[in-house]
Amino acid sequence: MKRFDPVQALRVWWHNLSPTGLLVASFALLVALGTAGLMLLPGLYVGAPLPFVDALFTMTSAVCVTGLTVVDTATYFTFWGQLWIVTFIQLGGLGLFALTTLIIGALGRRLSLRSEMLTLPRTEIGSRRNVKDIVFAVARFTFIVEGVGAVLVFVHFLGFHGPAQAAWHAVFHAISAFCNAGFSTFSNSMQDYAGNPFVLVPMALMVVIGSFGYLAGEEAIHWWRAGGPRGARRLSSHTWAAGLVTLLLLLLGTVAFAVFEWSGVLGHLGAVDKVFNSFFLSANRTAGFTAVEFGQLTNASAYFIILLMLVGGSPGSMAGGIKTTGLAILIALAIARIRGRRYVAIHDRTVPESTVQRTVSLTLVAFTLLTLGVLVFAFTEGDGGEVEAARAMFLPHVFEVASAMATTGLSMDVTPTLSPAGRLLTTLLMFIGRVGPLTFFAIVSLKSSGLPRDYRPAREDIVVG
Repeated sequence: MKRFDPVQALRVWWHNLSPTGLLVASFALLVALGTAGLMLLPGLYVGAPLPFVDALFTMTSAVCVTGLTVVDTATYFTFWGQLWIVTFIQLGGLGLFALTTLIIGALGRRLSLRSEMLTLPRTEIGSRRNVKDIVFAVARFTFIVEGVGAVLVFVHFLGFHGPAQAAWHAVFHAISAFCNAGFSTFSNSMQDYAGNPFVLVPMALMVVIGSFGYLAGEEAIHWWRAGGPRGARRLSSHTWAAGLVTLLLLLLGTVAFAVFEWSGVLGHLGAVDKVFNSFFLSANRTAGFTAVEFGQLTNASAYFIILLMLVGGSPGSMAGGIKTTGLAILIALAIARIRGRRYVAIHDRTVPESTVQRTVSLTLVAFTLLTLGVLVFAFTEGDGGEVEAARAMFLPHVFEVASAMATTGLSMDVTPTLSPAGRLLTTLLMFIGRVGPLTFFAIVSLKSSGLPRDYRPAREDIVVG
């Protein structure tokens, strides 16, 4: 009888695992390691350790760079506990496979095609660039942005804290902002700095840069150096769409929040500070930092933020959502159908039909998840049958589900009040939002019925409308 070799079995399992399966398994492993450390390592807490559900919730939020918390990070954790959390924020933000690629490169091993598929967007795989160089460039860019941001906010934190504390707060917030995590070592997030644009603007810019993605940013920089609109270099449709939608969402959000909250949560601020805070709020559609009392937002602001959160950031970035390019394709699709065109075009280029179909599928999956999440929340967080109380909490619960699914981390002050079932559901939504709805469902769904891929059943029309 052949002896069982666990190492060989693990090696066979590794090589047979699909890229999507490898991605999901790796993030699950990070969450498991973080949760185990949070429960077993000494010196991480000021008081009693977190129970399992809360520890799992916290580390999923950190690894998936969401920012939702059931306890106050500033007071519940020691320095070592905060260091443990921010370490997994950085790992989750950079992506486990970027780090794996660095290790493979350091060992001098050839990078597999599967690793390329996990590390690079589809458009970059085709160019056959050196993957190791790209990952080193991504890591270098990340640490440069975080370093510069930490220095900028450190200068202003010094006015409130000693040098050592100011340095730690600056480093933690720089990592959390660039990774779009939204975790804070301040109990009220950034509310103490609502009147300090020299803190809000660097924080907002780090969030925006992190939500834009390195490869699109790199191309935009090269395009600008080549002369910008007057130069011969053309921006790709991907970067053009990502940049245009990002800019429009920032401007639209800033104007909308200024209008909705001018006499609301921004009412105690001066006119200039209201504009800066509106910009900060708009930028944080992909992160979870707040400089105002979020639970006091008007319904218009809360609903508008839900829409912005569901869009999220750009592909290949730290942010979640259906992505800015996804929104661009949906708008281009609507315009094409209204004009009677059979093709979808962006930036004078036709978008492949397969890409349009994937975008529509992703949007449908995202809104299905949102609907199911809200339905389950309405049941598990029903406030003991109190109808009026449950209805009053409906919008905050919709907000919570959207924030978790888009890995944003904003909350209308309901996260600590969630039931164990609500916390487990939120944990699942954060994980799905990070690995991607389509990726997740590709792993957990049943296999196809076995029909050939090109097989097409007989045609029969269906009446609609």
